[in-house]
Amino acid sequence: MKRFFPVLFLLSMVFLGACSNEAPVNTAPKTGQPVKQPGSREPVLVELFTSEGCGNCPPADRYLAILENQQPVAAADVITLGYHVDYFNDRGWKDPYSSAEFTRRQNLYSMRMGLDSIYTPQMIVDGRDQFIGSDTAAAERTITKAAGPVKPRVDAVSNGSSVSVTITGFGTHLVATAVLAVAEDGLVSDVTAGNNRGKKLPHVSVVRQLRAFGKVPEKAAEFTGAVELPTDPAWNKDNLKYIVFVQEDQSGRIIAAGRVRQG
Repeated sequence: MKRFFPVLFLLSMVFLGACSNEAPVNTAPKTGQPVKQPGSREPVLVELFTSEGCGNCPPADRYLAILENQQPVAAADVITLGYHVDYFNDRGWKDPYSSAEFTRRQNLYSMRMGLDSIYTPQMIVDGRDQFIGSDTAAAERTITKAAGPVKPRVDAVSNGSSVSVTITGFGTHLVATAVLAVAEDGLVSDVTAGNNRGKKLPHVSVVRQLRAFGKVPEKAAEFTGAVELPTDPAWNKDNLKYIVFVQEDQSGRIIAAGRVRQG
């Protein structure tokens, strides 16, 4: 069931909280933007705000899996993240993947976008455009548009305990924050109460943690940094994946995104 909530006033939350001290930044002068190659796919970050307590959310969750696994938008390399919010937990079913942090993130998006309320399922593309998460036509149209410009190159390599990140080719941007997202695939819930009672709900790209790890100054053309990989015994390490993205602090625009690869 789509449910609207007033946007919270979050003076204390500029983005994700304090960054770590491990963030050397290259502030070399801006260089020319690379030329887009025919047939290339540009990374586009798609964020879905969802809940197992929301009756309208399962179709959006299924579509998120299609975006991740089938990559149906020809021009885009779609990178997906699913945030389970906590404001449906009083409706008979507590979403085991929900977090107040993700509700705060959604509220911050709503303030940036000038929205009067938050709702689920809500899909946000590259931090700029939002729509109902089950609206596949809007999603493909918006993702195609977002994949038009050439994006910065994200080279993120894991050595097992940490990730080294180099990002090059930034265009014009304001002060931004580099973030590591830990997400888990292959999660399934048998819901026994609430709006989805009796349903088996599979999920992909369930965000387990966000970790800010560096600042990208205005006009910087490159960024280098490192971040430790979070761990938790509740997570299935074989199903974990790591995403690095850079988000403007003021606008919320995603200016770079990429998957972490094993070194």
